[in-house]
Amino acid sequence: MTNITFYLDFISPYAYLAFEELPKQLMGISHRVEYRPILFGAVLNHHGHRGPAEIPGKREWTYRQVLWQAKQMGVQLNMPLAHPFNPLSLLRLAIACSEEGAPNRYVCETIFRHVWQGGQAAEDANRFTKLSQSLDPKRDLQDANVKNQLKSNTEQAVAKGVFGVPTFAIDDKLFWGLDALPMVRQYLEKNPLFDDAIWKSVGGIEIGITRKL
Repeated sequence: MTNITFYLDFISPYAYLAFEELPKQLMGISHRVEYRPILFGAVLNHHGHRGPAEIPGKREWTYRQVLWQAKQMGVQLNMPLAHPFNPLSLLRLAIACSEEGAPNRYVCETIFRHVWQGGQAAEDANRFTKLSQSLDPKRDLQDANVKNQLKSNTEQAVAKGVFGVPTFAIDDKLFWGLDALPMVRQYLEKNPLFDDAIWKSVGGIEIGITRKL
């Protein structure tokens, strides 16, 4: 059985679509998925990046693309009233539903659909209260251990080389993005394209020019 660590943030529509699509892509392959909520904003800050929803033009394109992709995939996706939004409470809720900071699929599914189905405000206080009551977390969201586990999840992800969500960590390899799911399957099927020498060869490509930002 192969272990897959799925790094996610509920703020990401691509992470939501990947979450919905993953079981189909892994059908027939023995695997175990561990869901690891991380704070995407902190990952962006670490790498000095801006998120797609923070760049005019790219923001609108992202929303158009994910709405189209959802239709192609047969997945319900409705944009929330406001995006981006602060996902901290949702991330901490997911963490609080697990002693180890790795919530199960039901918890992640419930929170993802809270955000990406229905077209409502992801941060609405009344909706969040109902969501939290339905999930009945094992720990208080304001517990220091819950906050520290989210921080630890994020720091560990960055240390492994994660730079975005969704990211799938398998063995010593990282697969980033919704469009990487077919790569994940082929890797698990032992496709020779994922030979270590080929995988690592891109690290030897020289940097031809560096822009000053």
